[in-house]
Amino acid sequence: MKNLIKSALLLLCSVCIFTACEDDRDSNPTLQKPTNGSLVLNTPAMAENALYDLANTSNLIFTLGNLPDYGFPAYTSYTLEASLNADMTDSVEVATGNSSKIEVDAAMLAASLTTLAVNAGKSESDFPLDIPLYFRARANAMQYAGGAIPGTETISNIVKLNQVHLLYSLPPVNTPDNLYITGNFNSWSWDSSLTMTPCYDGPNVFWHLVWIDESGIKFNAAKAWDGGEVGYAQLHSVGGELASEIMDAGGNIGSSNPGWYLMIITTSVSGRDIVYDAEFNKPEVWLMGSVTPTGAWDEKMDGCLFDIPTTKDGQFVSPAFANNAAEDSGVRAYVKIPGFDWWKSEFMVFDGKIVYRGTGGDQDRVMGSAGQKLYLNFGNETGEIK
Repeated sequence: MKNLIKSALLLLCSVCIFTACEDDRDSNPTLQKPTNGSLVLNTPAMAENALYDLANTSNLIFTLGNLPDYGFPAYTSYTLEASLNADMTDSVEVATGNSSKIEVDAAMLAASLTTLAVNAGKSESDFPLDIPLYFRARANAMQYAGGAIPGTETISNIVKLNQVHLLYSLPPVNTPDNLYITGNFNSWSWDSSLTMTPCYDGPNVFWHLVWIDESGIKFNAAKAWDGGEVGYAQLHSVGGELASEIMDAGGNIGSSNPGWYLMIITTSVSGRDIVYDAEFNKPEVWLMGSVTPTGAWDEKMDGCLFDIPTTKDGQFVSPAFANNAAEDSGVRAYVKIPGFDWWKSEFMVFDGKIVYRGTGGDQDRVMGSAGQKLYLNFGNETGEIK
């Protein structure tokens, strides 16, 4: 009797376990790939006759009339795309959401559409535009940890707005306020990059003395590898006395004759692009004024040219001062930028650091005595008179 009861209990447990397993197996969802037409973008009621003036509209509302069926309740991400073309060949994402209502910021949409129009050949003078626009939606089931589940994307029908008024909605493109140089000379570190100096009365013309070798340099308006860095291929033109030595060094601005260069970058704007024209001249540094042999103020006077170092960490050394510096002028030094007077690219040493005049006012006077020299290291921006 006791064995019979045990056998019955074991049989009952087995049935329960088997049933539980079957129930678990039946409750596991099976991913169902959505079919065509399972995502429907509703056409706005006024799409055919209304004028959508994006400059005087805060947002546009789109709704989804049918949502994809994945076989189970799934967290779904919806993306709305806009295009100037009926076939959506230039589509751009303009909004995202996770419900059947998608709200589009009108200002952001105008900027995106202006970019599409400019890329298609329109110029600012062609605006405003009165054009049709096309929209479609995309849906993707999302994983719990983020990212779309492969094979779950579905695309909606295309909706047309017949009349959209579009103003030119891009900010102006300006030449950069700063340019920074990095390269093999400083192990490609933006933290120790050289800051190029704008010329007085020429804020779009930058210069610096820089060591360029076979591995080369790059420059950028930001101290970062942010995609804006300029290498050889991004230069609009390469000129100057030593232009024949400058080469493409694997995308960098390199030299076939490693050494110091006076690099001059002139910036301008063409359409939506910043244009960089480069000159590479002899790395000549000159004394000026009362400490020179004649005490005169002519450019590139005899006996005023600095010695040029042959290493990247070497110093530029002036001739010995022929006279004591006059109190009203002090020691003066400069590089010559074509088209600019000498003082528009002058500099001096203050507390052991090279300070450039740039676009600022006249610099304070620094004194020096006959027989002393000015020592400059343009690699780390230091100097001294001794």
